[in-house]
Amino acid sequence: MQDRANATQPKRVPWNKGKLTGAKPPLRPKHVWSIRTKLQIEGRSRDLAMFDLAIDSKLRGCDVVAIRVEDVAAGGYTADRATVRQRKTGRPVRFELSEQTRQAVDDYLKAAGKRPGEFLFTGRGGPDRNMTMRQYARLVSEWIGGVGLDPRLFGTHSLRRTKATLIYRRTGNLRAVQLLLGHTKIESTVRYLGIEVDDALAIAEQIDV
Repeated sequence: MQDRANATQPKRVPWNKGKLTGAKPPLRPKHVWSIRTKLQIEGRSRDLAMFDLAIDSKLRGCDVVAIRVEDVAAGGYTADRATVRQRKTGRPVRFELSEQTRQAVDDYLKAAGKRPGEFLFTGRGGPDRNMTMRQYARLVSEWIGGVGLDPRLFGTHSLRRTKATLIYRRTGNLRAVQLLLGHTKIESTVRYLGIEVDDALAIAEQIDV
């Protein structure tokens, strides 16, 4: 009887079947510029604003989709710096917005008629609902695939890691990256960046006491 019951049970397909799991690598600067240029040429103001904001903010995807207009443009125009409270930790994290990101967000705000109190990026659920993570992930895959990269190798976390990784490689300042990512422990930043012993030694060799 047990075998017969099992035979009638539909086989459950693992959620990650056919997917590449594990840490997603950051984008290289040339990939960032390729995606940015493609979105500009295609006139996709929302996607360009979202992409640039994701790169600059270094936020998790769940925080990117939850950004409200007043978080970045309380006065009607995008600010040089912004603060967002992270959903995962409940702690606020500050980030800078480059000139090109500010321009992209301002253009989108104007085109979409966005006002304070509204979500910056709305989804299919209506103007009072923010974009879902699933929708955001699909967009990221589309952006990445659109410049010839394999979408399976990258994800929303690739955007979060991109600028943080560049900052670390250029400065070796782990504490700065920790603050920018909103990590509570430096160990989390070390694991997140995938820092190896050789990396640490290379930085140490540059310091004379």
